Amino acid sequence: MLGDPIEHSLSPTLHTAAFAATGLIGNYGRRRVDVAGLRAAVAEVRAGVLDGANVTMPHKESAAPLCDRLAATAGRVQAVNTLVRVNREVVGHNTDVAGIRAAWEAQSLPSEAPVLILGAGGAAAAALVALEGRTLFISSRRPAAAAELGERVAVEASPHPWGSGVPDAVVVNATPMGMGGEHLGGALLEDAIGLFDMAYGTESTPAVSWMIDQGRPVADGRQMLLHQAAAAFELWTGYRAPIDAMAASLENPVVAG
Repeated sequence: MLGDPIEHSLSPTLHTAAFAATGLIGNYGRRRVDVAGLRAAVAEVRAGVLDGANVTMPHKESAAPLCDRLAATAGRVQAVNTLVRVNREVVGHNTDVAGIRAAWEAQSLPSEAPVLILGAGGAAAAALVALEGRTLFISSRRPAAAAELGERVAVEASPHPWGSGVPDAVVVNATPMGMGGEHLGGALLEDAIGLFDMAYGTESTPAVSWMIDQGRPVADGRQMLLHQAAAAFELWTGYRAPIDAMAASLENPVVAG
């Protein structure tokens, strides 16, 4: 796993469980990198020093141009979270799109409700593509970035003022807010009928806890992580991901190390 910060990542827990369940020999670790470190790691994948890698915040968009080619979804999103070596080339994939769709269904979030996406980076781009065809709103502290993102991924979405909610919508938090205990704010959630919070830490984010207390459906970052990790595991190994074993590993995760 390549990113910054990286200490909170549960990806090693998930993939270690997957290796054990399938009988494959492998090691999955964390590496805190800046952009130069990311470039070096991509070169290691190309050379076969690494068999593959995941990329997390804030480098998903930076990883895309470093790849030799992009899979279709990654090309559309222009953000990469999974690096796969194929014939001495690094192919960039985006398994976040599949992870969002699978977690949304698994947690029974409303399928017909409007959606308010917070953020304008790679995670927000993945959410736009994953939820294409619904009534979508996108909100960013930089309104121009929100408008540009919808155009770039060719998904119809209406810009929405930052900090205000959309009645009867599902809120998708595609920002890091919550990882450090920050709250999204009551105005965003009061009228929401569901929440998909991509942020996660050792405890539930304040937004997730508040929505659960209100009895409203929630998908959190761990559920998204589980499903995108399963897709990445299958790309690297060709084996079907042992999703039950991977899910069970999140019950008692080991974060440090």
